[in-house]
Amino acid sequence: MIVKKPSLWPHTLRARLFVILLTGLALAHGLSFIALFSERYMTAKSVMFRTLEDDIATSVAILDRLPAAERPAWLDQLARGSHRFILGEGTPGSAALDPQEAEVASKIRTAIGATYPIKVEALTEREHHFQAHLRLSDGAPLTIDVTPRGVMKVADWLPFVLIAQLLLLVICSWIAVRLAIRPLAKLAEAADTLDPNHNTPRLSEVGPREVAHAAAAFNAMRDRIAQYLEERVQILAAISHDLQTPITRMKLRAEMADDSSDRTKLVQDLEEVERLVKEGVAYARSAHGKTEVPSRIDLASFVESLAYDYQDTGKQVKVAQLNGGAISTRPFALRRILTNLVDNALKFGGSAEIDVTRGINGELRIKVSDRGPGIPEDQLEKVLQPFFRLEESRNRETGGTGLGLAIAQQLANVLGGTLTLRNRQGGGLEAEIALAAL
Repeated sequence: MIVKKPSLWPHTLRARLFVILLTGLALAHGLSFIALFSERYMTAKSVMFRTLEDDIATSVAILDRLPAAERPAWLDQLARGSHRFILGEGTPGSAALDPQEAEVASKIRTAIGATYPIKVEALTEREHHFQAHLRLSDGAPLTIDVTPRGVMKVADWLPFVLIAQLLLLVICSWIAVRLAIRPLAKLAEAADTLDPNHNTPRLSEVGPREVAHAAAAFNAMRDRIAQYLEERVQILAAISHDLQTPITRMKLRAEMADDSSDRTKLVQDLEEVERLVKEGVAYARSAHGKTEVPSRIDLASFVESLAYDYQDTGKQVKVAQLNGGAISTRPFALRRILTNLVDNALKFGGSAEIDVTRGINGELRIKVSDRGPGIPEDQLEKVLQPFFRLEESRNRETGGTGLGLAIAQQLANVLGGTLTLRNRQGGGLEAEIALAAL
């Protein structure tokens, strides 16, 4: 068995776009900061060296022209933060200079020129400290004590600014990704809930041109699907209407014929064809159960009336529990659902039991149970498909058309509910309808 290693790459489009956008902006910001810092560093360094050259050249020229007695009084005035002047030989040191010291020493040589030969030595008591030794025109020794300073010092507030900029990048990236993904999420949600038979809101066709075009195309597709479904119902209704007349004529002719086993079989076949045509049209029309206007009914009275109708014909249908109350629903669609489920229970179990309960969240649960053979677990979903029958022999007594449960499920969807089948403990089948009151 191959174990797939977990990937660090995000699995959602939202996260991927966020990572790509944030990484690109952060890198661009970092490169801009480095370029700006480098430019400022080079500019500051150039200004510092130019100032150092001017200060040292001017200071040495002043000290060289002053009388020897007046020179000590000028030392403090000529001193700077990075260098000072000493009248004397200074402190002996090493000729080995580090790169920064060597660069500053070369600028000092350039500033003084060939007039005053100098000797530069590094001092070891602290880092970046050296002295330049020279002699003035009268032969007096002069030492330039140099402590190079950093070209630029990073401000204390700069890290906080960088953190604030990074947070701004994160927020802007998140907003940009959210705005870009929102239309796609709405389109996916609309596709998941696509049902031309329900009055679901149409996608808004406002926004960027591409988004508006995609929304308009989706709405047009939805309208075409609704039109195709309507055409399907009209075609099936027309077929049913056209078939009813010849089927009726054939039944009349068969009934007028002499009694025989063939006549009986022919009448039964015609009745089955007629039933199949009617059930097919009923299934097609069940998808359009929304055309029925909702009305408020007392569910307990509704279920009891249904059970009494069956009992009046000698069928074993009883009501075990009634906790429904008043609801707003489509009564003809609900009656067709319960009729199909009760007929199915009577056909395979010989009796039916109806329970009505209301859940904690107000949803209604109507259960129709029997003690028949039940349905194999792997077939519970398949029997809800149209024209699927467990009775492969198509026995006229028990086979049916294979549309009863499919019609019940489709009408349950129209009512905004679900139909679930499950096998009972001890044998039998339980069909449960979960409905949200309209």
